[in-house]
Amino acid sequence: MATKGTVNVQTENIFPLIKKFLYSDHEIFLRELVSNAVDATSKLKVMSAAGEVKGDLGDLKVEVILDKDAGTLTVKDRGIGMTEEEIQKYINQIAFSGAEEFVNKYKGKEGAEQIIGHFGLGFYSAFMVAKQVEIKTLSHKEGAQAVKWVSDGTPEFEITEIEKTDRGTEIVLHLADDSKEFWKKTALKVF
Repeated sequence: MATKGTVNVQTENIFPLIKKFLYSDHEIFLRELVSNAVDATSKLKVMSAAGEVKGDLGDLKVEVILDKDAGTLTVKDRGIGMTEEEIQKYINQIAFSGAEEFVNKYKGKEGAEQIIGHFGLGFYSAFMVAKQVEIKTLSHKEGAQAVKWVSDGTPEFEITEIEKTDRGTEIVLHLADDSKEFWKKTALKVF
């Protein structure tokens, strides 16, 4: 069963704004995605220490995987993961009221970090370099169903149930044609 919908944004052109304006700080999206993955594993550790998560946590490393043949970059963690309801809450319900005014206000002033910090755009900064983004996730919650969220950089998305046995989240970026030069730069800065 697939769920289709539209990301709740106040302005239709927020995705082009992210790509056009934030592109000057090319690496910020990777810092944001890795930071989110580290947060997910840290939350799992805290929940485990509090007795809310049972069993062996396994390897909690965060991986950045480059697949040049597929043209993808994946950030993978084994943290808390998300349910479909959590994706709806944390990924699809975004309040961007006044985003355009804010972009104009901070143009030329510390740029991307100001906007991302103000609007909570960490995840959406992936669209700076990606023509399509997938989230494949399985929550730590017992009996949770794994799901995949896909968007092509417009406010429209699709969520489908998938088979996934390992807890956590994979963010798969299908790199845009104008971001292919990114391979060498990222590999040097990440590792």
